[in-house]
Amino acid sequence: MSVTSEDFLEQIRAVIDRVGTGQAAEKRKAAELLATTVRDGGVIQAFGCGHSEALAMEIAGRAGGLVPTNRIALRDVVLYGGDPLEVLADPMVERDPAIAHRLYELAPVKPDDAFVIASNSGINGAVVEMALLVKERGHALIAITSAQHSAGVESRHPSGRKLGEIADVVLDNGAPYGDAALPLPGGGAVGAVSSITAALLAQQIITEVVAILLEDGITPPVYHSDNVPGGKEHNAELEARYAGRIRRIA
Repeated sequence: MSVTSEDFLEQIRAVIDRVGTGQAAEKRKAAELLATTVRDGGVIQAFGCGHSEALAMEIAGRAGGLVPTNRIALRDVVLYGGDPLEVLADPMVERDPAIAHRLYELAPVKPDDAFVIASNSGINGAVVEMALLVKERGHALIAITSAQHSAGVESRHPSGRKLGEIADVVLDNGAPYGDAALPLPGGGAVGAVSSITAALLAQQIITEVVAILLEDGITPPVYHSDNVPGGKEHNAELEARYAGRIRRIA
């Protein structure tokens, strides 16, 4: 196989088509769980480490998305917990199960909130521990992960469990083992997949949530772009309903 941008486009189109048109029942179940959360006044909490944080950014605080959403990130232990910045310099921080407890305690989480957790491998300590904690506390949990990659590696969590084994709904992002799509002659591969397909899944789920709310006669609390007339005012009015429950920080 050659390695060009056109080759990657061909590969990613095929994955997008498979991910975008498949898993209909799982997507609907995920949307129903999140629609119930929004309907009941809860917030959708999104979490991912490394590049999987991109999934949380797709869900929380963007134009065209739902207002009752919050992003949990590793840097919260510094921003809200007062930990030294050096904590984040540790490349193994996402493998530490203990940090999940700190993040959960620092987050503005309420009992009626639901969680979406993304991890391509689904094996690192922080995401697995967060998933276990979320279910222990009674929250609905949707996982976005790579079925192929996760099946090919051992868990790094002391329990031996993986993200996809804990969630109420599991959505496969379609990424291959190792995430990249185009094999290289000397080994390895180039052209990452998971961020693209996770964003697709996130937007499909949110769109389906909005469809369910509309079916129920509920006006969906959806962000407008701040960069259109009246957008900032519209958003501020909606955000006020969730004061203290949603964080909007870079």
